[in-house]
Amino acid sequence: MSSERLIYLPLGGAGEIGMNAYVYGYGKPGKERLIVVDLGVAFPDMDSSPGVDLIIADIAWLRERRDQIEAVFITHAHEDHIGGVAHTYDHLQAPIYARAFTANIARRKMDEHGHPEDAVHVVSPYPETVTAGPFTVSFAPISHSIPESSALVIDTPDGRVLHSGDFKIDRTPGVGEPFDDDMFAEIAKEGIKALVCDSTNVFSRHAGRSEASVGPEIEKLVASHDGMVVATTFASNVARVKTLAAAGDRAGRSIVLLGRSMNRMVEAAQETGVLKDFPNTIRAEDARNIPRENLMLLVTGSQGERRAASAQLARGKYQGIEMKEGDMFLFSSKTIPGNERGVIRIVNQFSEIGVDVVDENSGGHYHVSGHANRPDLEELHDLVKPQILIPMHGEHRHLREHARIADEKGMQGVLAVNGMMIDLSGNKPKVTEYIETGRTYIDGSVQIGALDGVVRDRIRMALNGHVTVTVIMDADDEPLGDPWVDMMGLPDTGISDAPLTDVLEEDLSQWLGRAGAKTLRDDDKLHDGLKKVARQSANDEIGKKPEVTVVVSRLS
Repeated sequence: MSSERLIYLPLGGAGEIGMNAYVYGYGKPGKERLIVVDLGVAFPDMDSSPGVDLIIADIAWLRERRDQIEAVFITHAHEDHIGGVAHTYDHLQAPIYARAFTANIARRKMDEHGHPEDAVHVVSPYPETVTAGPFTVSFAPISHSIPESSALVIDTPDGRVLHSGDFKIDRTPGVGEPFDDDMFAEIAKEGIKALVCDSTNVFSRHAGRSEASVGPEIEKLVASHDGMVVATTFASNVARVKTLAAAGDRAGRSIVLLGRSMNRMVEAAQETGVLKDFPNTIRAEDARNIPRENLMLLVTGSQGERRAASAQLARGKYQGIEMKEGDMFLFSSKTIPGNERGVIRIVNQFSEIGVDVVDENSGGHYHVSGHANRPDLEELHDLVKPQILIPMHGEHRHLREHARIADEKGMQGVLAVNGMMIDLSGNKPKVTEYIETGRTYIDGSVQIGALDGVVRDRIRMALNGHVTVTVIMDADDEPLGDPWVDMMGLPDTGISDAPLTDVLEEDLSQWLGRAGAKTLRDDDKLHDGLKKVARQSANDEIGKKPEVTVVVSRLS
């Protein structure tokens, strides 16, 4: 029996949607050679991560094993799979492999962060392979909502693993490669030990629709409207962007791309040859001289992002362009769970202007998902016939349902969430170790850990407000005057109708007057006492205990 093992370890993306990061290893326990599949981001919200720019998986386990990492492989260029590449490069220092379009996006990110672009290597699709230690890896084209998405064929001394990446079964995708049944049958011919598989739409029981079905619907909608038409979709969905642009072009409208990511994705797709015959576009400044009924804008912000073009148009103007009554705004996208509030805010702002909003609830078929529905998942199962099925890319309920389907079909279904290391050696997978996982926040120009307390303190201040108490002590350890307070995020008056600052300062002064010499000499005791009084006094007045910072200055 071999002393070496094959392991699978999700660090992000298993038990959640977003922040994908997966590890495969082969070798003696603890000394495995490792490859990383995807390094994505999740996006913050004001409730759980105020002020944060991005969220990435905690890669502490990988950092400790940097000398064991052979390579990083990126399946496609969606932010939840590629967004963390530049943020983690300093810690991992491993070569990055991707197909041309994905590599183009990765290199732009590396350049923005001052990392060498040549760390990103372009790989041609299957059957070309990359050797990374004991692994031989190939990029198998698979249809999704972004060009050049790939499943990874990972050959190991203990068998072949197929990592699906994000996918759907679409044989007429418009832009990008169609799903190739014959190729996957060939890949599976020698046997698939494990299929690690997208689970996002496992609860959708109808077969997925092709991207080709969207075009005629959008074309009819755009042609039927008299005012300016504005449409938003995921900028990375290059096929949809082309469909929208073509619909506007055929309706005799000039096309304007608004938003950095929209322009960047179209540029990258054209540079790498995946986007051809895209209609001519005009600049935003030139659009001001064209009658609005002859304009179609393609804009960023389908998920309600505050700084994106959609939100700025809803608030007033963007690059000198303003929406007016009688215009139409089309969401050619699905709202990701958790983003509903931002999208609804934009819809209501457009409604106040008099703009007609068309979205997934409007009855038309203006969007199709980029993820496989349950019948499509089962079609892939039947095509590659894996011995083991490991669901990924989904919340816990998605993974559990997908594993249940696998068991019903005679495969070994393994429910593995973030931090659960699975030993795939032999014929029976088993949990071999639990790794502590978590989140790292990109906060401005620095990375902070979830346990550092920064975000926790922000949430507390947002919920309860903040009070700064300042007291000056003279050389004899006696208060020099009364303490004073500065408040943020608190009402001016409480139930006594007196100014809240006056109430707090009076209570703090009385406590200080009663404090003994031992307390007055001890900064820690002063801090604790003043903080306790300020919180209790505020609670009595306004029913909240604010966060309190105590500043003690001593004159020598």
